[in-house]
Amino acid sequence: MGGAGTGQPDRDDNPGPDDADVIVVGSGAAGLAAALAASIEGARVLVLEKAPLIGGTTAVSGGVIWAPAGTDDRAAALAYLESLAPDADPDVLRTFIEESLPVLAALERHAGLSLTPLAGYPDYHLDRPGSMRDGGRARCSGLFAFSTLGDAAGRIFAHDPVPLALAETPLGGGIGVDAATLAARLESDTRGFGQALLGHLVAALMARGVVIETGCRVMGLIEAHGRVTGVSLADGARRRTSGGVILATGGFEWNAGMAAAFLRGPMTAPASPPTATGDGHQLAMRAGAALGHMTAAWWCPVIVNGQWPDGRPRGAPVLIERTMPGTLMVNRHGRRFVNEAISYDRMAGAFHALDPATHDHPNLPCWLVMDEAARRRMPVAGADPAAPPPAFMVSAPGVGSLAEALGIDRAAFEATVARFNAHARDGVDPDFGRGTSPYDRFYGDRSREGALATLAPLDTPPFHAVRLEPGLLGTCGGARTDASARVLGHDGAVIPGLYAAGNAMASPTGGIYAGAGGTLGPALTFGWIAGRHAARRGN
Repeated sequence: MGGAGTGQPDRDDNPGPDDADVIVVGSGAAGLAAALAASIEGARVLVLEKAPLIGGTTAVSGGVIWAPAGTDDRAAALAYLESLAPDADPDVLRTFIEESLPVLAALERHAGLSLTPLAGYPDYHLDRPGSMRDGGRARCSGLFAFSTLGDAAGRIFAHDPVPLALAETPLGGGIGVDAATLAARLESDTRGFGQALLGHLVAALMARGVVIETGCRVMGLIEAHGRVTGVSLADGARRRTSGGVILATGGFEWNAGMAAAFLRGPMTAPASPPTATGDGHQLAMRAGAALGHMTAAWWCPVIVNGQWPDGRPRGAPVLIERTMPGTLMVNRHGRRFVNEAISYDRMAGAFHALDPATHDHPNLPCWLVMDEAARRRMPVAGADPAAPPPAFMVSAPGVGSLAEALGIDRAAFEATVARFNAHARDGVDPDFGRGTSPYDRFYGDRSREGALATLAPLDTPPFHAVRLEPGLLGTCGGARTDASARVLGHDGAVIPGLYAAGNAMASPTGGIYAGAGGTLGPALTFGWIAGRHAARRGN
């Protein structure tokens, strides 16, 4: 009989009174959606969060949600995902497609979300059947005034509060807002992105009296009569439940041992907060859970441009910078190796390429290179383009001297830039096809026609380079579940009383990033399903 944090779940055949009908572990989008759904069903809900603040990875996300564009799009969306993820559980995948729209409607009704489609945001894999070239499946959660939360606003993690909706930014195709509007939003502490999503969810839970306890790390599960009936905490306390425990603890990218054991290739800088250490995964494994998609992740190239509050390096996702005209990427040999403008999740395939002769990764380290005109066109990893180059950027007066500063082959690099420039002037990339896909052009300069939205020569000195790291937004492998989000054991049978959602759950889409919001769409859907199912068992 294992103790808390080791071996099997604790046995507790003579439990005391229940602390809640449903216990949710984790306070990101999946966990809060689960808590809201369970509360609406009439359950007494307790949310336990190990961090001092609420929000997890959702707090630093774009807040985008991917789901079918409408009920008439379900068949096409299912065909699209099936073509991308043949290893996904068909029942779980089908449930996501069928239930995501009703769940989003429920969130709009019960949490006041105002979901805005991101105009023209294409799916990431446009070569697959059912993909949408002109967008329609990605939507963001609008804005939320944190001033309405009172003291609770200070309980939500906010490394970078955002006074914009994603639809107002270049990422969403918007053109921004005026200075007066920004000032008014700062005054009312009105935020967009994942902050807005969290604000809506926390407000809805507060209105229903749902308790969110922070600084409560769950160390073990409690079992009675063949069912998970509670959790044990790091301080030795126990919390019991009649309906079930929902694991919504996020990914495991900040657990070095798990990342080394499971992920398919190098990963040096997560973009998620350091709280994603695989707690839910370990709890599920101790309970005998089967795992799925553990080698996969929501991959993304990043620039390390700062630190998290605990001092660990923070990776800033690189979306726009590598697609703008006047930029290219080279490996340690000074050569291009990929279409720089492909979707960020696909970039990992190039980073993880292995040379069988040397057994290393020839495309690492990798450098994003730009000329001065490109640097002044965009904020690189948040740096002010009107200011001098930031400290994380390497600069030199010429292409050759930049190569020497980076320690890469000068002749190869000069030849690479010369070839790229010659073709970029004509708006073509015969080597990697950059600019041929609508997705390639979406993050570029859409005031320019066709492939010129992402292609231009690097010919304005000085020249600059920033090191790109193989990063991720989160892992997407976890406990296998059925279509009701119930965790499955190694024998395929349900582990009674145990649920999983979000990045603690084996991804419903098989670890494939379908489009913007491909993480939050399934997380909200299966968080809601888990909360609803657990509540009905508890009543």
